[in-house]
Amino acid sequence: MRLSGRLSAAIEILEDFEARRVPLKTAIADWSRSNRYAGAKDRAWISGLCLDALRRRNSLAAAMGDAPARALVLAAMRFMWAKPLDDLAEAAAEEPHGPGALSAEEAASLEARDTAVSSSPCSAGDVREEEKRLALRKAHIAGDFPEWLAPHITRVFGDEAATVMAAFAERADIDLRLNTLKTAPGKALAALKPVKAGAIPMLTTGARIAAPDPSEKAPGVTVIPAFNKGWVEVQDLGSQIAACAAGDIKGSQVLDYCAGGGGKTLALGALMENTGQLYAYDSDPRRLKPLFHRAKRAGVRNLQIRSPAGGEGLDDLAGKMDVVFVDAPCTGAGTWRRHPDTKWRLTEKQLQTRMREQDQVLEQASRFVKPGGRLVWVTCSFLMEENEDRLAAFLETRDEFSQKQALDTIAASGLLTDVGRDALGPCVTPQGAIRITPDKLRADGFVVATLKRTG
Repeated sequence: MRLSGRLSAAIEILEDFEARRVPLKTAIADWSRSNRYAGAKDRAWISGLCLDALRRRNSLAAAMGDAPARALVLAAMRFMWAKPLDDLAEAAAEEPHGPGALSAEEAASLEARDTAVSSSPCSAGDVREEEKRLALRKAHIAGDFPEWLAPHITRVFGDEAATVMAAFAERADIDLRLNTLKTAPGKALAALKPVKAGAIPMLTTGARIAAPDPSEKAPGVTVIPAFNKGWVEVQDLGSQIAACAAGDIKGSQVLDYCAGGGGKTLALGALMENTGQLYAYDSDPRRLKPLFHRAKRAGVRNLQIRSPAGGEGLDDLAGKMDVVFVDAPCTGAGTWRRHPDTKWRLTEKQLQTRMREQDQVLEQASRFVKPGGRLVWVTCSFLMEENEDRLAAFLETRDEFSQKQALDTIAASGLLTDVGRDALGPCVTPQGAIRITPDKLRADGFVVATLKRTG
């Protein structure tokens, strides 16, 4: 496909996304089915452009003075992909596949290459450009997040809200966990040379592939021999740190209460070194399906999967677990780097629903913690409403639990390096939890807290 056709495709997909409010991947898949002439490289290019346009939807719209899909696509090409204006104008006007010639207003906005960063005053007659600059100073525009979330986000980050949230609008790296159940970290890392992975200094078992160019397909990690041998797992650094919060759990009884597809379950299994007993449970049995195969590939042999579909309950585990790991349901706000469409689909009602679910999950999971045991609370959300508020409400009625320093438990896992401990220091909250954000660690957003039950 020529640039003209790719631009038109991206605009069509974003228009569909806005109209139906479906996940972006659904809109892309539907477009692909109707346009089978588009090859893999075309689809990757178009997908990358759509994702970037949504990552910075507010600031791009402000720079253009408008927010239709066409304006976002053109602005993303010009300001994020650094496409020369002449080339962009030529492609837009190209018939029959281009989206149409640039208007004078569009051309003027796209020519102002420094609009998004300039703070110098405009001339008296350039009122429109001054309005753009003023808009770009607003936190929800500079940080590219929905305006209704501004009170929630400024509650967490204060005056740094725009800066922190701008990091959530960046492209994400591809992080990997080196599986010590199958091989030594050094050997696994050497096997990752074909995909250009390097070690993450924070964890002894972390590796990273730098964020690929948005116009290219991501490296095929899942097709290399090291992956299929079970030597590596694709897992964000923040998620790996969260699993480490289980601490030293060799020989322990551990319950992963909201196991889902099992990414953190496998990390817990590696920490346990196939000793003790690991249980995985999820209220939705469909989420557990991939874990059966994944556990076998990863070499986790001390795992029992308890599925509601098989009538397998957890009553026999009440009060017996050394560690209960709760990867709670949440808005997923911490994953906006990878799934930027979700931040524009999130509503206040959905946030309230997640909060109610979190209260229920926390209460239910706590009954499995034995006296002297620990409960690890994890969300892939940075919002206080989904973390501090939920834990505070729980602790108000449960005197037998108290919050501890999560950093100490993470260090007890044995995987955190001195570099990692120093990096996590600024992430510690007043209550002792860890709030991970991409501006500090180049990781997805997570909050990790540890509670201990009185012995």
